[in-house]
Amino acid sequence: MGLAAESTDRDVQLSDRDFARVARLVHQLAGIVLADAKRPLVQSRLIKRLRALNLPDFGSYADYLATGEAEAERLELITAVTTNVTSFFREQHHFDTLTTRALPPLMARAQAGGRVRLWSAGCSSGEEPYSIAATVLLACPEAARLNIRILATDIDRSMIARTREGLYPAETVAALPREAGRVLFTDRPAADMVQISAPVRQMITCNPLNLQDNWPFKGPFDVIFCRNVVIYFDKPTQERLWQRFAGILAPGGYLMIGHSERVSGPALDQFSVQGITTYQRR
Repeated sequence: MGLAAESTDRDVQLSDRDFARVARLVHQLAGIVLADAKRPLVQSRLIKRLRALNLPDFGSYADYLATGEAEAERLELITAVTTNVTSFFREQHHFDTLTTRALPPLMARAQAGGRVRLWSAGCSSGEEPYSIAATVLLACPEAARLNIRILATDIDRSMIARTREGLYPAETVAALPREAGRVLFTDRPAADMVQISAPVRQMITCNPLNLQDNWPFKGPFDVIFCRNVVIYFDKPTQERLWQRFAGILAPGGYLMIGHSERVSGPALDQFSVQGITTYQRR
């Protein structure tokens, strides 16, 4: 039996039991905590998955998620319950710190033939890693020809696809500083769209990554941006992630986190506070 029509969606309710089952799975898969207050949001987003799978109710959906055939759907679940809100140069103070404190010695190292690595962990649709790239290029115009790379990762594969594409509505970038826009965008494939330039895209490697899984790289990274991501995790998960970041950051490397996040737990001893939600590896 499938859903009769979209008009019946209001009759399909997410029960306490089924919400708890879904929430447990989301926490197990991604470390994300779904508080009861999120239930209306979860219901409204997952009803689309019920329609896509022709399932009659959330109990059937939770049953399906538990089967061995639902690997792809579990990824769809995580995509459905995560929120992607971002913009170019969001939280400008981090980019100011990047420009004035982090990049000068890193650019000198790269110009001398050294390796520099930056990571946008939770890159969403790409505005953050491209803002990092623009900041690097403004500090060092030849950066695209040096051993400087930016890793962009996100749990949502659709966001990784958008980042790789590098296409943005022209209106969203109209307010960018002129110099930043100049280094980022060289093409206008349509009247209302702009394209990240090829040299900038070549600086960035985009890959899907669940931060709770094993990381397929060893680092070290010189700068990590992980902003407005761990706020969705419980405290033990947050503290484990802070320790993992500390372990993969180079000594003196910078960690930039979200405006309502704070490093806590054992990892705090490995960082010094360098400004608003900015930490440096001791």
